[in-house]
Amino acid sequence: MSVNNFEHTHSAHCESGVMSSMLRHYGINLSEAMVFGLSSALTFAYLPFVKIGGMPLIAYRTLPKSIIKNIQKNLGVKMKLETFSSKEKGQKRLDELLKEGKVVGAQTSVFWLPYFPEEMRFHFNAHNMVVYAKEADNYLISDPVFETTQICDKASLTKARFVKGIMAPKGLLYYPLKVPENIDLKPVIRKNIKKTAKSMLKTPVPIAGLKGIKSLAKSISKLKSKDKRYAKLYLGHIVRMQEEIGTGGAGFRYLYASFLQEASEIFDNDETLKKSSQLMLEVGDKWREFALMIAKSIKSKEDIDYKKLSEKLLEISDDESAVYKKMLEFK
Repeated sequence: MSVNNFEHTHSAHCESGVMSSMLRHYGINLSEAMVFGLSSALTFAYLPFVKIGGMPLIAYRTLPKSIIKNIQKNLGVKMKLETFSSKEKGQKRLDELLKEGKVVGAQTSVFWLPYFPEEMRFHFNAHNMVVYAKEADNYLISDPVFETTQICDKASLTKARFVKGIMAPKGLLYYPLKVPENIDLKPVIRKNIKKTAKSMLKTPVPIAGLKGIKSLAKSISKLKSKDKRYAKLYLGHIVRMQEEIGTGGAGFRYLYASFLQEASEIFDNDETLKKSSQLMLEVGDKWREFALMIAKSIKSKEDIDYKKLSEKLLEISDDESAVYKKMLEFK
């Protein structure tokens, strides 16, 4: 417990973890899984025209900041999000908010945070943390990735907040201005379960939802005609996007399964939601198996079986489809 009674929590994913911690501090006690589910954050997108290190963007959750914005809208919380035109203005504003006793969310680059071990650093600019106090020129940080609170010097935090590039944070700070005293969770749960299921099943574009998973499967089957080195880099990139960037493909499925389990308890142990949770857990396991298959294929001296990898992904798509159809049975 800190000087301002902020309680650090180790979480599965940074943005949902930060929002859960901040909302709890400001009076709304929701688990990270509930925050993730109520913000309809689960998705899939394969964007071959958006490149990261020359490789296509593959996303397993909605866009950065969408959890902050959607939870605000769905729960009636009034959030303030501020970005800045200069480092000096952003620095000054953070100090002002901390002096007021506020607990503040911040978007940063993982690479420039000195408390990250070197092997964990990479250029990802949408990492979220809570800044809850300042002592001399150091900030006290609640970073959801770590089990305990961290300390970050002023120069490093400023650099991490104002890094350039894809998803540049622009010094983003966010905090609640007003939280409702009472929230009726049932209608919010009902609405967002249906929203997530429909968005995955019925997206009109081939790069999102279940169609997006099938498009990625198709792209893997085409690797057979590509340069072998490129093919291995491509497959390695899929694993990195799935298992290392943020919480990853399987991790988000596990998080959503926890949400469905919690939701079933709120609805008197609803059997449909309980079954949906179980199916989603099994889908998470399949994503892990898929990542393991790729990792073994890359390391093996034998030819890569692209067809087998592609078929595994199509199998996952079918299994996910069954989950979302089950979720739509919930009344």
